[in-house]
Amino acid sequence: MSEIDLDELRSELSGYAKPAKGGASSAKEQRIIAGFEEIERFVSEHDRLPQHGEDRDIFERLYAVRLDRIRGSAECRAVLKERDPRGLLSSAPIGRGTGGLREEPGGDRPGTAVAEVPSDDELLSALRGDDGEERDIAELRHVRSREEIRAAEEVAKRNPCEDFDAFRPVFERVQQELSSGQRQTFKYKDYANVQKGDLFILDGQKVIVADMGEEFVSEYGRPDRRLRVVYDNGTESDLLLRSLQRALNKDKVSRRITEPDFGPLFSGEEEEDDIPSGYIYVLRSKSDHPFVAENRLVLHKIGVTGGEVKVRIANARKDPTYLLADVEIVATYKLAQINRKRLEALLHKFFGSARLDFELKDRFGFEVTPREWFLAPYAVIEEAIGKLMDGSIGNYRYEPATAEIVPVAS
Repeated sequence: MSEIDLDELRSELSGYAKPAKGGASSAKEQRIIAGFEEIERFVSEHDRLPQHGEDRDIFERLYAVRLDRIRGSAECRAVLKERDPRGLLSSAPIGRGTGGLREEPGGDRPGTAVAEVPSDDELLSALRGDDGEERDIAELRHVRSREEIRAAEEVAKRNPCEDFDAFRPVFERVQQELSSGQRQTFKYKDYANVQKGDLFILDGQKVIVADMGEEFVSEYGRPDRRLRVVYDNGTESDLLLRSLQRALNKDKVSRRITEPDFGPLFSGEEEEDDIPSGYIYVLRSKSDHPFVAENRLVLHKIGVTGGEVKVRIANARKDPTYLLADVEIVATYKLAQINRKRLEALLHKFFGSARLDFELKDRFGFEVTPREWFLAPYAVIEEAIGKLMDGSIGNYRYEPATAEIVPVAS
């Protein structure tokens, strides 16, 4: 086989070579095309052009400004003329505040000179009204989405609370407990959990979450609930959970009001580094069982735990100890330097005559009998714990027939 001359072969094949592609898009043109494609996606999803206005989403406003700039630039229209099947470039800029479109022939407008489409950072800066002060790009000023406006309107809309007499004693007791130090307040954390019965200070008023509806998915794709929120001035709001959370976040001095804390029991003088040995807790069931529902206000679980109560009850609905249902915390009492098991046994013995005799099936079908539920009003439980604190509980007994604590017969 004769030796192949590579130079001759290259020369012969050069005539068949495909001509090089000419004029690849520059970085600037690619940026113009990419920005226009985002506008096209918006139009495709919403079946309308992006609009200006403070009631619009920040990205919609950005697309509206960008489209105006593109339409006003001969260079941008030249780059996009073969990429505009919807004819977005042939309309006049979106009318501010009119809510409509004016269809006019395209073309350069005299006196309009746009060297290039501004970056998204520049557009966002214009929308925010930046004054040269350096800020986080995520901090948008003077721009509210429709969701935020709707939430603000919900919070502002209040009606007279027809059954405020039922809530007045709650607010009065909470104020007394705040004054005595039995309750504390702390800053509401961003979008922190909200439960039925929770108390807050919002815009200088105490509020209580009186009721919570079933969870649903909002139009924005987020889980939400409809709440009944009662204010200490005798009004109430029917607002969404996320609206309340947003209002608490916006109010720089909003506070969460804690559960009652009556101080450590039997602790002597508590040292600075003393670690609490636990809590007495009083719970109320949210079960829809007919018997529980009928006796809800006088049926309580009394227990003692070494950890946080909210952590202990996190999975209540799966635990037969909690009647396989969620529970609400009625009160907690801090303990220190005391045997928790002996204390719990003492409390259960004191209310033993009112212990709930109740059987239910756990999730595996086995019969279980919860042992820490008692038919006793909270006021009586509170009185018993007071006598426990002053050491006089041994001189009394609980009478279930009258729901009273009476002296032990001598």
